[in-house]
Amino acid sequence: MVFVPTHYLASLIEDDCPLNDLTTEGLGIGACVGKIVSFPKEDGVVAGVTLAARLFELAGAEASVLVQEGEYCHAGRPVLVASGSAASLHHVYKVAQTVMEYVSGIAGRTSQMLLSAREVNPTVQVALTRKHFPGSKYLSLFGATAGGGIVHRNGLSDSILVFDQHRVFCQNMATAMAALKNHSPERKIAVEVDSAQEGFRFIDLGADIIQCERFSPEMLGAFAKEAKSRCPHLIINAAGGVTAENAARYACAGADVLVTTWPYFGRPFDIKMAFECKEG
Repeated sequence: MVFVPTHYLASLIEDDCPLNDLTTEGLGIGACVGKIVSFPKEDGVVAGVTLAARLFELAGAEASVLVQEGEYCHAGRPVLVASGSAASLHHVYKVAQTVMEYVSGIAGRTSQMLLSAREVNPTVQVALTRKHFPGSKYLSLFGATAGGGIVHRNGLSDSILVFDQHRVFCQNMATAMAALKNHSPERKIAVEVDSAQEGFRFIDLGADIIQCERFSPEMLGAFAKEAKSRCPHLIINAAGGVTAENAARYACAGADVLVTTWPYFGRPFDIKMAFECKEG
């Protein structure tokens, strides 16, 4: 699971309530004691509950997590209970709700994609890219891993992936690949290609991973068969337009990893925050 630092969660609270809560203060209800029960409005995967609990605790409330991250829950099942003063609950509940809803949406779509792909290829992985909305890395990758996915790349510093945009600056690709291997001998080298011909070229130049950009499943299947016969340990990624609808076709064609941004973009998963006053 992706670690989300406390300073990031605190920044989410500060963004929503930078100073004080005018409504709760003005009504004079801040000292009242209350409880919130959170539950999904429909059946589906729930995630972000531990993050929501930490948000409540940062605001001075107490919280209990009732489900596992990425668990499939039926509508109405309590997933989180928070209790404390009305001031602490109102200070943070909307942020906690929003985090759970967006993270659950990503987790559910990732899970859907993975389940579909693994029906035909039990070892295939669904890898989420760094192409999430700026500023949402922690929440996006938390949701992806909660849904059973893996992280394709945290960013430029954790892995090597040679794009065409790099290659336009390389006058001699063989020399450039040799320099790359020498520069980072402990790292695998991935290369994104637009055609089988390019893929075979970079296999010969020592690539460890060939990322097939916008290959049809049929194109990828033909390439994978020949490429694996030449280099059995080669890893083949399918990338570009891979969704839950076609994930099984790419997995069946021979992709080891389905590289995707698809789970990031879709509607949030509705979570109800039911309030209760504990004072008579």
